[in-house]
Amino acid sequence: QVRLVESGGGSVQAGGTLRLSCTASGYTGGIAYLGWFRHSAGTVREGVASLDRRYGGTIYADSVKGRFTVSQDKAKNTVYLQMNTLKPEDTAIYYCAGSRYDNRSLRESEFQYWGQGTQVIVSS
Repeated sequence: QVRLVESGGGSVQAGGTLRLSCTASGYTGGIAYLGWFRHSAGTVREGVASLDRRYGGTIYADSVKGRFTVSQDKAKNTVYLQMNTLKPEDTAIYYCAGSRYDNRSLRESEFQYWGQGTQVIVSS
């Protein structure tokens, strides 16, 4: 069993920054990738960023490249999403997700474990 708990959401003005955290517990050895997804009203859930827990490789959605950075603290079983130069269109519920598969992917179907989500609101 794997549990993912997000924190760090909040409200910020456009151009501001936030850092999200996701701590994994349970059988974390079975997780190859940890990623971040987001969902806003009227849209489908979108993959934002993903990180290879063993080698540190990362992938990003085009919409956040150059603004968001995903990183990890292996000792704490925690993955972070540093979000800079935030835009109103970044407003969403952000979910942490874990995948057992060793695939570089931002497809929702590739991820088996999900957190409850944390709200991010960016005002103009």
